[in-house]
Amino acid sequence: MKRTLYDDDHEAFRESFRKFVATEIAPNDEAWAREGIVPREVFAKAGANGFLGMDVPEEFGGGGVRDFRFNAVIIEELMRTGNGGAGLGITLHNDICMPYYLSFANEEQQARWLPGIVSGELITAIAMTEPGIGSDLASMSTTARRDGDHYVVNGAKTFITNGINSDLVITAVKTDPTQKHKGMSLLVLERGMAGFERGRNLDKLGQHAQDTAELSFTDVRVPVANLLGTAEGQGFTQLVTKLPQERLSIAVAGVAAARAALDWTLEYVKERRAFGQPIGSFQNSKFVLAEIATEVDIAQHYVDDCIRALNAGELDAVDASKAKYWCTELQGRVVDRCLQLHGGYGYMNEYPIARAYADARITRIYGGTTEIMKEVIGRSLGL
Repeated sequence: MKRTLYDDDHEAFRESFRKFVATEIAPNDEAWAREGIVPREVFAKAGANGFLGMDVPEEFGGGGVRDFRFNAVIIEELMRTGNGGAGLGITLHNDICMPYYLSFANEEQQARWLPGIVSGELITAIAMTEPGIGSDLASMSTTARRDGDHYVVNGAKTFITNGINSDLVITAVKTDPTQKHKGMSLLVLERGMAGFERGRNLDKLGQHAQDTAELSFTDVRVPVANLLGTAEGQGFTQLVTKLPQERLSIAVAGVAAARAALDWTLEYVKERRAFGQPIGSFQNSKFVLAEIATEVDIAQHYVDDCIRALNAGELDAVDASKAKYWCTELQGRVVDRCLQLHGGYGYMNEYPIARAYADARITRIYGGTTEIMKEVIGRSLGL
């Protein structure tokens, strides 16, 4: 079925970003994967070309358009070329961190931070997960004790995307350790604050070009002016409010990655020959690819409707969880089956399907595991 999600403005934006990927990202992806990090200059170039903060008001240098379709275009183009790992920092910056600054930062904070976030001078991250607690955010142990005009922060976070590059880190802390959800707040920690240390750049199964780090906080003095929201104790509600967009972003990437794997495999099976004929002509190849094409198209239309719902302010946690769960599981199935059709060459890292296979495994974990998504959905059924 024909997609009707985008209009001419989105397609023009796609063409522009596609050129950016071709010139600035794709040629460098392998080198960045070896180094485990994307240079900060890439964010500055993305900002200069209008690919950061499309939804930020124009007064702060942004595009001034609240339309997640532009974000989706960026995701789709990164996945189309197999550069999802290298581009993950940009999508995290736009899709996951930006909403907190737009919704919860006050006028002073927005004036202080948004121009640099839009230009790429200030790279963002969000720090929720701690060693040993996984998805159980209410059990976090990172604390922020009020001391005059500052909070004193102690604790640690792990698996933080943009962990090395980031200048501004939205950090979930306990301002009231005696409470669970009601004791959580969000503080913005800034590069250079004494006691704010970055650990090693973690050695991951996939997403090798993306810097993912451990962060530690030892008596870090953070100005009270860096608290997001109007009062302490709003952190959990703030996170819950913004998780649907985060999960939709991951779902968009999942279905786009599945479609990319399908396209690469269709090209491969038409060219690769065995027993005197293209391997795509065998019935098994046809059936597998027919199943994949059907599943991808069906998932695509659900995700497109979720994007429309988000733009209308109607996307809820349940529908976002369905999208995230289904599309990341689909991504894993599709990439695995497509790798199989590549035979031994699919196991070689010179082929994008091999890298996509390694990159795909994390998507069923970050942003809320498949099991957590099913729990959210199950509760909505009255169970």
